[in-house]
Amino acid sequence: MGQHYPVSAKLRFPYTNNMEKYEACILGLNMAVDMNIQELLVIDDSDLLMHQVQGEWATKNSKIFPYLHHVHELRKMFTTIEFQHVPRIQNEFANALETLSSMIQHPYNNYIDPIPVRIYNQLAYCAHVEEETYGKPWFHDIKEYLSKGEYPKHANHTQKHTLQRLSNHVFHSGGNVYRRTLDLGLLRCVDAKEASKLLKEIHAGTFGLPWKRIAFSLSANAFNVKCMPI
Repeated sequence: MGQHYPVSAKLRFPYTNNMEKYEACILGLNMAVDMNIQELLVIDDSDLLMHQVQGEWATKNSKIFPYLHHVHELRKMFTTIEFQHVPRIQNEFANALETLSSMIQHPYNNYIDPIPVRIYNQLAYCAHVEEETYGKPWFHDIKEYLSKGEYPKHANHTQKHTLQRLSNHVFHSGGNVYRRTLDLGLLRCVDAKEASKLLKEIHAGTFGLPWKRIAFSLSANAFNVKCMPI
């Protein structure tokens, strides 16, 4: 649960793997500062970065020391900040952003808008209800064929064959027509009026959630920010 704010960056200068991690960390910290976040949880799959920023491991690398100093300065911008190590398999969102950034040839002078990623649990046309003609539901011919074995009066050979094929996936019981799903479930066929009523009832309870706590996960030169509900 939560709101994600994904962003990635492409580095156009020589760097090591550890430098890449710190670049992503600082990118995320700066974004959190701009969003006026006070409580922050930083998640990463790099043991080295996590231990160094928490003062558990020292570094004498001249390329890493300035990064470490800058991270410590940014830490002062937050009321509470925590660093947590996670296995790489649990950091898949940030890793996906890293892969995306490395594969795309970024133009030098153009800004690339964030890419929205949505999750759909059903086909796009499931929410589309067509107007029915002649006052009969869309499955009327299928119902008649299943209950009486009769084809529509003016049906041609192709239409009869299609009706037979559609009937193989449904059955008629108690005045209703049901479609079988791949997981052996049953979907009751409804007319346009009932479908519109059901859609309104489903979407009637939609509401937003307040957000308080922020977490972001790192992966090389990409990170993912997630707002946590109160």
